[in-house]
Formats: sequence, structure tokens, C-alpha cells
Amino acid sequence: MISGSAMVAGLAANIQNPANAQIEQDLAASNGQISWTLAAFIIIQGNFPLIWSAISEIKGRKLVYVVSAALFIVGSTVVATAKTIEIVIGMRALQAAGSSAAMSISAATLADMFDPHERGTKMGIFYAAPLLGPALGPLIGGGLAQAFNWRADFYFLVILGVIIFAAFLFLFKDTFRRERSLTYQTVLQRRLREQKLGQQKHASDTTVTACTTEKHDETLDNGSQTSPIKERDIEADEETSLPVPVLPEVKLSLKDVNPLPPLLRILRRKNNLAALCSSALVFGFCYSIVYTCARTLASSYNYNALQTGLVLLAFGLGNMVGSILGGRWSDRELARLKAKNGGKWTPEMRLESTKLAMLWLPPSVIGYAWVCEKHVHIAAVCVMLFLSGLFTIWIYTSILAYMVDANMGRSSTAVAANSSFRGTVAFVAAEVAIPLQDAIGDGGLYTLWGGLLIVMELLILLVLYKGGKWRQQAEEREKATAEGK
Repeated sequence: MISGSAMVAGLAANIQNPANAQIEQDLAASNGQISWTLAAFIIIQGNFPLIWSAISEIKGRKLVYVVSAALFIVGSTVVATAKTIEIVIGMRALQAAGSSAAMSISAATLADMFDPHERGTKMGIFYAAPLLGPALGPLIGGGLAQAFNWRADFYFLVILGVIIFAAFLFLFKDTFRRERSLTYQTVLQRRLREQKLGQQKHASDTTVTACTTEKHDETLDNGSQTSPIKERDIEADEETSLPVPVLPEVKLSLKDVNPLPPLLRILRRKNNLAALCSSALVFGFCYSIVYTCARTLASSYNYNALQTGLVLLAFGLGNMVGSILGGRWSDRELARLKAKNGGKWTPEMRLESTKLAMLWLPPSVIGYAWVCEKHVHIAAVCVMLFLSGLFTIWIYTSILAYMVDANMGRSSTAVAANSSFRGTVAFVAAEVAIPLQDAIGDGGLYTLWGGLLIVMELLILLVLYKGGKWRQQAEEREKATAEGK
């Protein structure tokens, strides 16, 4: 269910591309307005998960899945019936907000369900379906637009949205456990402190004896409820030492769901920042290549929308294979290094698995650059697309699993931060891709991307060799700050 919902998120971003000409003609829209229907979707889908993740850490995953699916259905329905381009732009943004929860919350759901030693494999299997979305979007969108019209693309999304909504409403069992969430525990401790202060004030006002007050305070202080939370992988424990006290349901407040404080804690860690930047570059490349390849196939190979979608499917298949193989290789390397280290492991060990893909990614991207530039046989383009897709997602899967492992108890916030970074870079990449393609061609553009991906690989190596030290320093600093308060 979660993989399917995440696939729809990728599908929705690209499904309209083959039908842009029809939309422009039917709604009397300009090229700039058509561009905004895509740009608004990308930037909202990238950053809105910060809100969803904050809510999910207190109210659970199921509520977020159900509400976000409902928003997606509403947005898709209004787009399908829209009479003006302005409504399309606004409702595409609502669509993006609804679909954005799937990518961040679903990764957190996997962290709820699976221990670190198997997360790489599960992440790989999970991402196999959503990574097909960007490639299947043009294929399905082009077919439906040719058979009917552009509105059929969005009616198709409405049908998918209803299926997902019903599945989460009736079949999904919430995986969220309050005792495994640092966000929930932080809110709970604050409420306990407020309750304690209120009870002390009441005891003072009613002249309760000091003995009674002292005994009551000891009762509150016993156990881990009001002691500083020791940061560890509470998401991986079979049993946690942070039991939930018997208290009324913690009510959500605007302060509690403010995504900025947990986001800042993620960004203050240098290892997180380097990993997020590397992830963003990978994702920006993926958006750029799908966007520009469709244009190249139409202009240089005279392919229609359906033929273009079939070629782009090679990139999606590479993504799927890379996701599954990369995830399994990630777990294998983690297990090998853990055994070599006497049963002890660190999140950084997982990144060792990216070295194999690092050797082949830049040559594959530069190879794609020049087979497109020279307009060689389409078979060579398909091969380079497949290899580029395979090695980019091989690396990306390990980065995402690392972000979950390295941010204990804050997995949904970490993944939401990753979504924000990658969405912002993808937005920029999509906006500059066409001007750069016109100016320096596919050869120059993707040679440039090859260089950027080498920078991405250097950032991963930096995290691999320095990230453990940075992470420990950050944990000690955060612990000292908490104790000081």
C-alpha cells in the first residue's frame, strides 16, 4: 500500500507532460503558465512533507495517509474539470500537497516496522514501485491523452486516489508507536513537567504537607518519563525503556506540530547536511534527465508521446533494478562490516555499499550525454538511460536508509528534510534544464551533470569517513543542551 501510494506521487508529477500542448490549446494558456503547473507541483511536493511528518509523529501515520489521499482526490478532480489555467495551477499545488505525504511518511513507516539490519532491503523493495512513476507518467499520460484528451490523465489519478484512500482507510493498521517517537516523548515530557508544576502550585496553595508533596514528586520522577531522553535507535528496539505513562490523550497543538525545531536539529548535524546535499543532487539529476530526454526524443527522433514514454521506461526500469539490488547490497555490506567489527555497527557503515555504484555512475551519465548529442541509434540511448537510472538509485537508496539510521526517533523528520532538499533542487534543475540544453546541448548539459554527480560522490565519502565523529559530537551537544534545560 505505501509503495503504491508513493508511486502515484511520482506518476502525478509527470503524467501531464505529453498533454501540455492540449492543455495550452484548450485553456488558452501560455508557455509560462504551463511551466508553472509543473513547477508548483515540484516545489510543494518537496516541502509540504515537513508538515505531514510533524503531524505523524504525534497523531500517527494512518491519519496522515487518509487525509493526504483525500486532498489528492480533491485536487485531481478539480484539475480534471478545470476551465481556466489558474485553477489548474492552484489545484496542481493541492495535488502535490496530498501526494507529498506518501514519500516521507512511508519511509518512516518502514522504520517503524523493520530493524536497521534489514532496512536497506526493505527500502529498496519499497522504492521499486514509486521510482517507476516518473517513467510511467509520460507513457500513461501520452496514451490516455491520445485516446481521449488531457482531462483523462487526471480522471485516471482520481481513480488511483480513491483506491489508495479506501485501502488506507479500511485495510491499513497504523504502525506508529508513541514510545518509539522522540517527538511524542518530548511533548509528553513537557506535559508531565507542566502537570507537575501545576500540582506543586496546588499543593502549596492548599498547604499540603511537605512530606506529601515530596512523596508525590518522587512518584513523578521515578521511571524515564521525566528524565532526559537518551537518544538511541528506539525505532529498532523490540521493547523500549520509554513506557507511555497513563495520561489523557496528548492533544495536538500548533506548537507541537511546528516542523521548524525538529528540522533545525536535523540540519545542525554536519553529517546530515552533507547526506542531504548528495541526495538532492541525485534527485535533481533524475528530474532533469526525464524532462530533457522527452524533448530530445520529440525534436531529434520525431517520437510521439507514446514512443517517448516507452523509451523513458528504460530509465524507470533502471531505477527499479537499482533500488532492489542497491538495497540488498546495502544490507549485505552492513552485515559484513558489523561482523568484522565484533557485532557493533554505525549508520555510516551502510554507505560503504555506494562505492561500487560510484565507479560507474559518472561514465554512464557522460555516455548518455554524447549518445544524445550525436543522435545515435535509440538502442544506445535506452542502454545509457537504464545504466544511469540503475546507479543513481543504487546510491540514493543507501543515502535514504542512512538518514533513517542516523536520526534515531526522528526518521519522518529526517526523510521530510530529505524531501525538501531534493524537491528544491529538482525545481531548480527543471527550471534551468531547457535553457542549458538549448545553450550547450545534451552533451554539455550532462557532462556538467557528470561533474556534479562526482561532487555528490565526494560528499558521500566525506560522510562515510567523517560522519560518525560529527554525529557523536552533535549527540553530545544536544544531550548537554537538554540537561542544561
